[in-house]
Amino acid sequence: MLQRKALKQFQAWHDAPSHTALLVTGARQVGKTYLIREFADQHYESFAEFNFIQNPDAARIFNPPSDAATMLMRMELASGQRFIPGKTLIFLDEIQACKEAATAVKFLVDDGRYDFAMSGSLLGVELEDVRSVPVGYQSEVVMFPLDFEEFCWSQNVDGKIFDMLKECYEKKQSVDDFIHEHLMSLFRKYLIIGGMPAAVASFAQNNSLIDVRQAQEDIKQGYRRDISQYARKEDRLHIRSIYDLVPSELNNPNKRFTFAKIEKNTRFQAVANDFDWLSAANVAIPAYNVDEPRKPLEMSKERNLFKLFYSDVGLLTGAYLNSTALDILAGDDEVNYGAIYENVVAQELTAHGFSHLYYYNSKRLGELDFLVQDRNDNIIPIEVKSGKNYKVHRALNNVLAEESYHLRQGLVFGPGNIETDHNITYYPIYLLSQFCNN
Repeated sequence: MLQRKALKQFQAWHDAPSHTALLVTGARQVGKTYLIREFADQHYESFAEFNFIQNPDAARIFNPPSDAATMLMRMELASGQRFIPGKTLIFLDEIQACKEAATAVKFLVDDGRYDFAMSGSLLGVELEDVRSVPVGYQSEVVMFPLDFEEFCWSQNVDGKIFDMLKECYEKKQSVDDFIHEHLMSLFRKYLIIGGMPAAVASFAQNNSLIDVRQAQEDIKQGYRRDISQYARKEDRLHIRSIYDLVPSELNNPNKRFTFAKIEKNTRFQAVANDFDWLSAANVAIPAYNVDEPRKPLEMSKERNLFKLFYSDVGLLTGAYLNSTALDILAGDDEVNYGAIYENVVAQELTAHGFSHLYYYNSKRLGELDFLVQDRNDNIIPIEVKSGKNYKVHRALNNVLAEESYHLRQGLVFGPGNIETDHNITYYPIYLLSQFCNN
């Protein structure tokens, strides 16, 4: 079983004094259904699952709609098992395929006898109103691909290592060289395997990158099928083109998405909703350019200037040549893997609660890879470096020297160990989660 941080959120929901339904959202294949089943096995005597895609007839439980008692009798009959008050979890999976079930949750929660969990993919584009259930009836947990720490757990890295890394991060003291080299080796594997559970489990089981690549391609094919099934007919070709263009666009020098690549003479206004679809489906992550590195960043973002990343770095590297994966595994620092490093940073920031990502590009000062606004409302510029020249960062120096921006520190995440130089701190790329948690 893969250890997932979302289990703690499930536990908090279960132990909370208020009675709500658990809504688990996220992209397809990030492990939602599997984790709910595991949680049910650990915490409930009785478990009933209704999948509205695999079993479309299950929708008849809610159609025609009725009172909670009647719907619960229908569910018990359809499941073929006895529901035990206070000890049963009823799981409504692929809820985007049964809108009536989503709207019935309020009444089922009010009944109070059983616990309810819901899950589905594409809720952001297909059933957004499921999130509009009144406060007090629903608790949402968003799941993502495994982050690097979860990946390390799958590789049997002891939790004491992360306690030590937390201390190193906070004190800005170097990580032990042996541990640093081992974690960088694991991180390079993570760049190739990514965090999709099927790929991680495949690698943990048989150590085969060929099987990993097959799992990743199956996932991407599933995303393409979702586009064909759920996107508006007139938008499908553009959305599919955008998704497939992400690897090549990130390989461009400035990594910014070029609309003309979708279709000649295409303007942003014509395809804006297509980008939003991919973001709402949780399969792509946009990072928007801002006019100035000042708070609030959202106020100065330029809607039509952005980079687009995959939600999982393994899906990105899987789109490149196998020689790229071999170079990464070998730790070849002569090769620039900037796009891959930036993708994993976008993925990690998103998984740790930075729901809006930004970067800064100025002809005069240069380009900063990311800007984040921390919990104290401070703007922190972040540079992401993959090669041996990770201490070369003209744009970061220029922006920090601009007195009108009042930026106190800059961070560089790259292959080197922890080091401080005036107002710039260098961290190993694998310590990004520590930054997110602080």
